[in-house]
Amino acid sequence: MATKTSAIVILGLTLFIAGTLAAQQPNDIPDAPSATRPLPPAAPSSPRPGAEDGALPGPPAADNSGAGNTSESNSAPHSDSDIVYDKSAVPPPMPPVKTVSAGSVPKDAETGEDAGYVFTKYVNLVMVPVTVKDPNGRLVEGLRSKDFAIQENGKTQPLTWFTSDPFALSAAVIFDTGMPDIGLKKIQDTLSALQGAFSQFDEVAFYTYSSTVGRLTDFTNVGREMTVALNQVKGYSGANNGVPVTSGPLGPQGPVINGIPIGSPVDPVSTPPKVAHVLNDAILLAARDLSKRDRTRRKIIFIVSDGREQGSVASYKDTLKVLLTQNITVYAVAVEGGAIPIYDRLERIHLPKTTGAMGYGDILPKYVSATGGGSVFSELSEATIEKAYASAIGEARYQYTLGYSPKSGIGGFREINVQVKRADVKVFARAGYYPLPAPLHVPQSSQK
Repeated sequence: MATKTSAIVILGLTLFIAGTLAAQQPNDIPDAPSATRPLPPAAPSSPRPGAEDGALPGPPAADNSGAGNTSESNSAPHSDSDIVYDKSAVPPPMPPVKTVSAGSVPKDAETGEDAGYVFTKYVNLVMVPVTVKDPNGRLVEGLRSKDFAIQENGKTQPLTWFTSDPFALSAAVIFDTGMPDIGLKKIQDTLSALQGAFSQFDEVAFYTYSSTVGRLTDFTNVGREMTVALNQVKGYSGANNGVPVTSGPLGPQGPVINGIPIGSPVDPVSTPPKVAHVLNDAILLAARDLSKRDRTRRKIIFIVSDGREQGSVASYKDTLKVLLTQNITVYAVAVEGGAIPIYDRLERIHLPKTTGAMGYGDILPKYVSATGGGSVFSELSEATIEKAYASAIGEARYQYTLGYSPKSGIGGFREINVQVKRADVKVFARAGYYPLPAPLHVPQSSQK
């Protein structure tokens, strides 16, 4: 009996110690699923590495921590139809794009690529440079667009463009090398002042003429090439002074004895050389070269001559038409026989319909007046010639510029009359213009 009681006591102590030890161990065994208590919600899965905002969500990564969960690890992989995507994250479908057939879109002139639809409208904008002077011959500044009125063939035109800003020049300078030596030498001594009258933004080409026309340089900026061209002009010789000698001891014939030429039974007849001053041809060549220059520049022809014209192939009328078509203004410094005081202040000269067959004694005022150049600077001394260079180039640079768009571009010569609403001023503008013909092929805009 005692033995049985001791065994029971030992068993009780053993169970007590085991229970105490079990209470001290953490309980890592999860509870069994309960039918009355639902499972807690799963934590949100983190996005996949490299996924960007707005990308479609992918399937969640497999959890390999629970190796005993055979229902998840051993099940077949999900198919695309089993994955539910967020429809709000899917971008809207692209709208339909309409294209045109190949070859129906014009190509860009420089790149050769399709330029797209181009809607072209041609506007005939007439630009009129205007010089305004006071009674003392000084330029009048500070005028505004409302101070001007312009008429074309007697009809007032509304101004669509106005500026008093200075312009960069494209200048063709023409030297008369057929004048007497004394006059040409005077011009050669003033060429450094002519070079100083231009700015670094201008471009200048040089021409010479007497019986023929020569182009010394193409258009170049003020610099070394311009200096070389002017030095070349300094080496030219003009015509001999006086009448040609055709007989006598200084004549071109050989020696004579008792009035009979030696070695020739016939007395030779000597005629003076044919004299030509092809000023029209020189202006026409310069005008054609200027027509190829940038339209944003002011185009002028600057002539240093005595004004004589004889023997040109081009007529005054045809040459003037080119000048008025290309909006070229003529300025001139008249020397020697052309330095006549009556031409110092010009009024509007009526243009002749035909060119005289015997040439002109001084044609410079006609060109200057018709193209709106203002004054012919008639100078006799080197000092006044140098001042004339600066005055003429300055007037060309600081002219007022008026612009208007006539309703029709059809017709021949159109007369222009510019008026300033101010007393005691003189207005110098070109007499008119010849409208350029419209382009032969006008691109038509279309859409498919």
